[in-house]
Amino acid sequence: MAVATLLSLSTAPPLTRPNPHLHCPSSPFKGNVGNLKANPCHIYSLKLQSKSFSRERRQLVVVLSKAASTREAAPLGNVRFRLDNLGPQPGSRKKAKRKGRGISAGQGNSCGFGMRGQKSRSGPGVRRGFEGGQMPLYRRIPKLRGIAGGMHAGLPKYIPVNLKDIEAAGFQEGEEVSLETLKKKGLINPSGRERKLPLKILGDGELSVKLNFKARAFSTSAKEKLESAGCSLTVLPGRKKWVKPSVAKNLARAEEYFAKKRAAAATEEPASA
Repeated sequence: MAVATLLSLSTAPPLTRPNPHLHCPSSPFKGNVGNLKANPCHIYSLKLQSKSFSRERRQLVVVLSKAASTREAAPLGNVRFRLDNLGPQPGSRKKAKRKGRGISAGQGNSCGFGMRGQKSRSGPGVRRGFEGGQMPLYRRIPKLRGIAGGMHAGLPKYIPVNLKDIEAAGFQEGEEVSLETLKKKGLINPSGRERKLPLKILGDGELSVKLNFKARAFSTSAKEKLESAGCSLTVLPGRKKWVKPSVAKNLARAEEYFAKKRAAAATEEPASA
């Protein structure tokens, strides 16, 4: 009898039900405890999603790197330039040296200008050729005199052309030989300062045809050969040098005086004869 009563008591449901709105003074939670259920699958699914996302991202990076390598390795001869394949040649762009960004960079402390001295300070520095006050090199070297030193007398005053070159140019009889015709024939091609120089005929060679020469000057041998060949010579006037009006007036008076003197000497010669 006693054993049966004990078994009935153990199998009987409890008389009091737990209050679902249980308040714990040590916790700030206020609500139904029965709604609180463990859901480990949700957290596990989040972990799976994060892993799959990182794997996809890694695969995407690998694909992009492969596409970039194939794009760089593609020949540029048959590829049309577009905005997605424009880029500098490999090795043409180098990273600039970062000066003043720490001593580990190699140029961080003094930026390659040294510790002290005028060249390490700010400002224009020293002029070219300055040697600290001593006699510089360009003043220690002996000076060249004459034409080698840059005298104006050493500069050319004419464009020289020889008779043998005129003969080889193929001029026909009666044609004109001047600076313009020689340029057309290709005998001369003046450039720079020579474009303003006049023509001078030199006597190296022989001439077999009669031509009309117009030049500023003729050498003595060229004049003799051309006159013996029957060519006509025309000496072109040169550009007059500018002088002050007072000097020009005195030169004109001197020229008039000597012209009268020459005329008087010419009239006296037949009378004395």
